[in-house]
Amino acid sequence: MIGILLVDDHAVVRAGYRALLAKQADLQVVAEAADAAEAYRRYRQQPTDLVITDISLPGSSGLELVARLRQLQADARILVFSMHQNPLFAEQALRAGALGYVTKSSPPEELLRAVREVDAGRRVLSADIAQAMALEKLGDGNPALRSLTVREFEILRLLVAGNSVESIAASLHISPKTVCNCHYLIKRKLGVGSDIEMTRLAIQWQVLDLAELAGG
Repeated sequence: MIGILLVDDHAVVRAGYRALLAKQADLQVVAEAADAAEAYRRYRQQPTDLVITDISLPGSSGLELVARLRQLQADARILVFSMHQNPLFAEQALRAGALGYVTKSSPPEELLRAVREVDAGRRVLSADIAQAMALEKLGDGNPALRSLTVREFEILRLLVAGNSVESIAASLHISPKTVCNCHYLIKRKLGVGSDIEMTRLAIQWQVLDLAELAGG
């Protein structure tokens, strides 16, 4: 039996996926969490065989959760299950330590296959993301954005979403000075001189959509 920690901030979404997983004789959701902090606490108290997490979570994102869980337990097996179809998110998730990335538009069978692959220690991507990543690499798209570290990518998203330096520092468990240093490095790597240019690029590259920017 594969014990799963399911992390998503929408209770209805968790209920739907819990029901799907419960139909499988070898899968069981043994714990749930609505945000990264709760997920980290639950995993620390009782590690599960596998973690399935969204990226968009209140406070720290799923990317930060992946990195923290891997620091806590080097062999933690994590599958990211996200609405984001931008290959940059998948690349950052894998860089953070996730073994798999599946989009929420994928068929249920693809999620179930990914769960078993990740539990076996194998890397897996949903078909749409695998194709998008291949095309991205062929075209060498967004090389500046791909040069960002996982932390820089996360801080970029939080900055352009309008979060203050202090709130970013608190959610990522780092100092405000570190956030400011990363802010400078991000602008230098992206070749921009202002936050307005940085935000424009983030929207253009679909790192943050207009609905997120408006708080939708």
